[in-house]
Amino acid sequence: MSDYSEAEQMELAKGWLKTNGIWIIAGIAIGAGGLGGWHWYQDRRNAQAETASARYEELVDAFTRSDKVRGMTLLDQLNREYGWTPYASLGTLIAARVQVEANELDKAALSLKSVMDNAKDDELKMVARMRLARVQAAQAKYDDALATLKVENAGEFGPRIADARGDVLLAKGDRAGALKEYLAARSSEDNGRIDFDLLDLKIRDLGGTPPATPGES
Repeated sequence: MSDYSEAEQMELAKGWLKTNGIWIIAGIAIGAGGLGGWHWYQDRRNAQAETASARYEELVDAFTRSDKVRGMTLLDQLNREYGWTPYASLGTLIAARVQVEANELDKAALSLKSVMDNAKDDELKMVARMRLARVQAAQAKYDDALATLKVENAGEFGPRIADARGDVLLAKGDRAGALKEYLAARSSEDNGRIDFDLLDLKIRDLGGTPPATPGES
């Protein structure tokens, strides 16, 4: 179910802070008044972000050591005190994976839906959406999973969304529908996150012919 490793998630968080942090801080601080107030607020927000990052690393370590109680305690703190940072959503994604591994699918679905609905970062929302659909499919809630994967403008996530829809349709027993989605995913340009070899196997298993990769004779 993983679309991003913990290392990749950390890079996402750093990128989000680098791109958005200063403007969020500036917008609030300027309205609150004064250049001095802006610098104070910036310093305070940066310190909070560093603390949130440290808590996130502790959370990863706790779950890695199978200390679920400590991990969930840290997650609660992240969501309660640092919900404006991406670390709260990243931590929730990790917690959801742990819940799936423990077969706590209802809890995992709630965790993933909270990220899908509330994350500040659109990529994290999309990752949560795809994982939620796979959890719903594991619960045999195929129509719910397909509804979750109904996205008008998926952008670079389009191939992965199509691949996930194919998996759900196949689990539902709709082989023709699954093949159509796999072919749609395969015909897209490789964005670095689609395993074309695996996708080709899925297509051939359903009696289809994978399209030629650009550059192939």
